Amino acid sequence: MGLGQPETPQAEAEAWLQRALDVARRQEAKALELRAAMSLSRLWQQQSKRTEAHALLAPIYGWFTEGLTTVDLQEPGRCCRN
Repeated sequence: MGLGQPETPQAEAEAWLQRALDVARRQEAKALELRAAMSLSRLWQQQSKRTEAHALLAPIYGWFTEGLTTVDLQEPGRCCRN
């Protein structure tokens, strides 16, 4: 929050998800990074930021070569193939 102005719930959620993404990246925790990116991507899609959501998820989804049938990888896979 800045200068006494309350953030919108969406802006606050985006800030927390960005923090979660940063922590996962610093820890090199790919599965956690995927989950944080998926959540942020969902928020962006609700805000009609589909291009940004795809750009975030596509490289992360590309890291995984196994487990592509798991729930965690099926959802971003649909987004990244479109």
